[in-house]
This record gives sequence, structure tokens and C-alpha cells, in this order.
Amino acid sequence: MARFMTLAEAMKETLSDGDSVAFEGFTHLIPHAAAHEAIRQGKTDLTLIRMTPDVIYDQMIGMGMARRLVFSYAGNPGVGLLRRLRDAVENGWPRKLEIEEHSHAAMANAYEAGASGLPMAVFRGYKGAGLAKVNPNIKSVTCPFTGEVLAAVPALRPDLGVIHAQKANRQGDVLIEGIVGVQKEVVLAAKRSVVTVEEVVEDFADVHPNACVLPRWTISAIAVVPGGAHPSYAQGYYGRDNPSYLEWDGIAADRDRFRAWMETNVLQAKPEDFADRVAMLEKRP
Repeated sequence: MARFMTLAEAMKETLSDGDSVAFEGFTHLIPHAAAHEAIRQGKTDLTLIRMTPDVIYDQMIGMGMARRLVFSYAGNPGVGLLRRLRDAVENGWPRKLEIEEHSHAAMANAYEAGASGLPMAVFRGYKGAGLAKVNPNIKSVTCPFTGEVLAAVPALRPDLGVIHAQKANRQGDVLIEGIVGVQKEVVLAAKRSVVTVEEVVEDFADVHPNACVLPRWTISAIAVVPGGAHPSYAQGYYGRDNPSYLEWDGIAADRDRFRAWMETNVLQAKPEDFADRVAMLEKRP
């Protein structure tokens, strides 16, 4: 059952060293503030799971938090590669990183399988692709009804799932509006879940009948963090901070510059700083 607490309390209570954790958001509603809190708390030996890991995973990997990455496509959206991820894979800096790469379809189906309590996901995929040659967790099964050979991957059931959303009501239900990637499935698949939200409201009045509402019993902790998705965007609240993504490429290209940026903007920062960063967006020409 969802409990309201500070972000620091939520991450301390739900995330332990050695856990598997998914900080999910598909371009939209990426939980940057929650990931920064995990960095400040010095969590380590994590298995990071995510479709399209971008800047936030580049930061976590660069800080030496991850021993393993399970993912589908990694990059700085609209810019290029993830330089801290590449440095870890190619040079072992700041530590060696094990990788397990999948397709988007595999990740989405694996989360859904985990949410459904199934041991694996079965789907049409990987035909003509080479990933199965380098990823032993990609298998094949034969349909007992049609004889068709299908792809199979293990279900994803993270120890912790973390997402950002627009609203929670006072009872602890969460409303997600706009683009929803696999956030619902992650919360349902994970053993524990943390949701950061822009605000708390009395109720979800005038909500479209097809809206995504996560009931309170699916959530472990809720933390109110306005701006908590920045530099990604939250529909109805603020837009995507494209300059920040462009700037990250240069910051991440140099180890010393990366460390200095992380010290100032993450280690010495606090969750409420995200609201100030969003406010600055409105002042840009």
C-alpha cells in the first residue's frame, strides 16, 4: 500500500546495494530526481534495467553504481552515444560493466510477463537478427498448436521499479497522462515501487476514461518532487529541456568534467532543485 514520504526516505527504504532496479520512462516522465537520490545515497552493485537507457543511466554508470545493464538501445536521444556507458564497456571505467542487450519488443514483453507473474515472454522477434548469438537469454520455443518457432526471453521482475507521474491523490493512487511506455508494467512487475509525482490532488476529476491509473496497492512509496522528470518532460507541466541533452554530450566526453558536473549538480544538490530547473526553462528565450 502506498505511503507518502520524502524522496530520500523512499530510496533509502526500497533500494539496497545489489538490487535489480528499473528507472523507467520512455522519453516522457523519466525519473531523474529519484535516480539522483540513489546516486547521492551511494547505492552500488546494481543491475540497471531499462528500455532506451539515456542520460540518467549514463550518469549512474559513470558513478560506478552498476555492475550489469539489461537494456534495449542505449543513447542520448537526438544527440548520439552514451559516453560514460561506452567508457565502462570498452575501458572498465570506473568499473567493468556486464551488458545484456535486447530489442524493444523483448523488453516490453518481458516486463509484461513479469507483471503477469509468468516466467518468460514469448513473442515473434529476432528473426534475421544477430543478438541471440551474443545474448544467451534469448531462446526459442515451438508453439504446441501451430508449430511456429517463436522467441522467448526471461520475465523481468526488478527488485525495485521507479517511475515519475503527474499526480497522486491523497489515498495514494497515481495518474499518468500522455505517453506511457512500460511504466505501468514496471510497477506491476517489481517487488517494490517508488513513484515521484508533480503534485497531490484530492481526486482525479475529469480524467479521460482511458487514462492510466495505478491503484495504491501496487505502489510502495510516493514522493512529491515537482520537476522530478527534468530534463525530460511531463505533459501538462513542462517541456523537454533539449539544450541539457545537447550539453550532456560534451560533459560526459571527459572524465574530469563529468565528475565535476556530478559533484555540483547531483551530489551537492537536493530534490527541490528540480523545480528551480523547470522554472528556468520558462525564462529561456
